[in-house]
Amino acid sequence: MRYLCWTFLASIITSEDPMTIATTALSRRRFLTTSATVAAAAYFAPSALFAQAGDAVSQMRASGATAKISTQKLRGNVSVLMGSGGNILVLPGSDGKLLVDSGFATSRPQITEALAAISNDPIKHLVDTHWHFDHTDGNEWLHAAGATIIAHENTRKRLSTPQQIAAFNAHFPPAPAGALPTIVFNQDKTITTNGETLHLAHFNPAHTDSDISVHFANANIIHAGDTWFHGVYPFIDYSSGGNIDGMIAATALTLSRADNETILIPGHGPVGNKAQLTADHQMLVAIRDNVAALKKQGKSVEEAIAAKPTASFDAKYATGGIVPPDTFTRLVYAGV
Repeated sequence: MRYLCWTFLASIITSEDPMTIATTALSRRRFLTTSATVAAAAYFAPSALFAQAGDAVSQMRASGATAKISTQKLRGNVSVLMGSGGNILVLPGSDGKLLVDSGFATSRPQITEALAAISNDPIKHLVDTHWHFDHTDGNEWLHAAGATIIAHENTRKRLSTPQQIAAFNAHFPPAPAGALPTIVFNQDKTITTNGETLHLAHFNPAHTDSDISVHFANANIIHAGDTWFHGVYPFIDYSSGGNIDGMIAATALTLSRADNETILIPGHGPVGNKAQLTADHQMLVAIRDNVAALKKQGKSVEEAIAAKPTASFDAKYATGGIVPPDTFTRLVYAGV
């Protein structure tokens, strides 16, 4: 079964311009049958749906208030929390808890409860995998609770200034001072805490220009952030410097750092492994090549979509994701 957060997001997204993708509202029936998963998925919900009820960001935050958080124990005392924005990793211990990503701020009560159930260690560190709202909205309260925030320098730059995600017509003001990373790096950084060594490594622009991976070396766990959407077509944020070739390169780099025993954590979706990421990487390469060939032939984006370059993958990747095949073709076309 696919991770529940994707259920809500299977809407059709269409536009002549891949940088300003418009969205269509879900049918009443589909909305009613999937509304229970809004809290886990609201960051990517269609802007047309939010237009019916007011400001999109406010709706995202409101959904987080009722999010249900599930905890999955992994290896080496590391756990993953799922249900509020992106997947959150937790490493407890005598040096204090370290978290990777922070979810929605309005999920604070549920996240606090989940953290307390893991251990009574205080919160000491928070690592952001990139700047997007569903991964950083809880930064401020976690900082107030004791966390030093660590991220790539582009995450701090983007959180410090107004941002937009054109594809979802979403606009974000600068984050409050307490939400900003205070320890930033350019390429790589190593952290040692709670008997674990964490390697933080920046990807070249992929999902955004601020993406990093977090490798728990002793536990052999890698959090790939949103450079991996497990088992669905990924969203690529061209507004934030992302591109299809970068997504392919990022997945290849993660694969090079993994072995058959590595536990791989996507930004969204279930916990995975190297074989699953390999399959998703092969999908990205094949569709990129298909679309590039059509574009080289002089096909317009609409003609490329009509040629169905994703057809052989749709049965697996088009079910339950936020990005339907036509939209993924548009995103790929924009980057080849």
